[in-house]
Amino acid sequence: METRAPSVPVALVRCHSHAPPEVREAVTQALDASGIAVSRGTRVLVKPNLLMAKPLACTHPQVVAAACQWLLARGASVEVADSPGFGRASAVARAIGLTEALEPLGLGVAPPDRAVRVELTLPDGARLPFRVSRRALECDLVLSAAKVKAHSQMELTLAVKNCFGCVPGLRKALVHAREGQEPDLFADALAALWAALPPVGALADGVTAMHVTGPSRGEPFDLGLVGASVSAPALDTALRELLGAPMPPLEAALGRRAAAGDAAARPDAVYPLLTPGECRVEGFIVPATLKHTSFRPGRLVKSLCRRVWAALRG
Repeated sequence: METRAPSVPVALVRCHSHAPPEVREAVTQALDASGIAVSRGTRVLVKPNLLMAKPLACTHPQVVAAACQWLLARGASVEVADSPGFGRASAVARAIGLTEALEPLGLGVAPPDRAVRVELTLPDGARLPFRVSRRALECDLVLSAAKVKAHSQMELTLAVKNCFGCVPGLRKALVHAREGQEPDLFADALAALWAALPPVGALADGVTAMHVTGPSRGEPFDLGLVGASVSAPALDTALRELLGAPMPPLEAALGRRAAAGDAAARPDAVYPLLTPGECRVEGFIVPATLKHTSFRPGRLVKSLCRRVWAALRG
């Protein structure tokens, strides 16, 4: 039987440029009102979207840096890490300017770490074996610093989907090959991964979003927004509402988890700053037809070759 979680804050803030002062002010305001609580010694993994060496496809460096600055000011122990779809996180970070943005804070992008076997529990009770970053499993808080983007397979990629980067390296492609042929199973697996991680707070870079298609080849959309919440599902729902998009497969999967008894998968939201209605936009386009395709053998080989080439280039 579905139960409802207590209300959680979702903070939405206007932010119309990636100029560092404006981003710092917006991110600080959003995180202050988000319900996320850290203290001295809290181990936080900041997990941006570092899909590939293409700035529009990634969380903006100034958003990531502002989040890290906010956490460090409260005494948290911060690591920044991701597992890109193609190449290495360190190479993507250098290409988009994240390495430079983090340097004044004494931070860098952490190298790949060991994967740990985790049994994910799906809404029907089935168990699904996954390999997840040890770094992600052993922190106290994951801050999913997502980029607001359309997605050709999942309609939208937001804070919960961004957690998929906690699956290391080529294993992400293998998951696509294994579960990607069944859209509902893939969405249920992503929702179960979110649930298996330590608490996941959320920060969304919607200053310049990506629409039409995605996650890498879409077009820029001036959304002018930063959002944050202690609950990744709550922030994702608010963003979907203000974008005027239909319910994506992952939100439906979270609904199935809630119906199976995981109240945190679909919490009630309160809006201490702006509401989704006040931020509602027109013209944001999501794919009309979702492409539920797996990573076929040729694409797996291509992904592996890109990783080897990135490693050789250093």
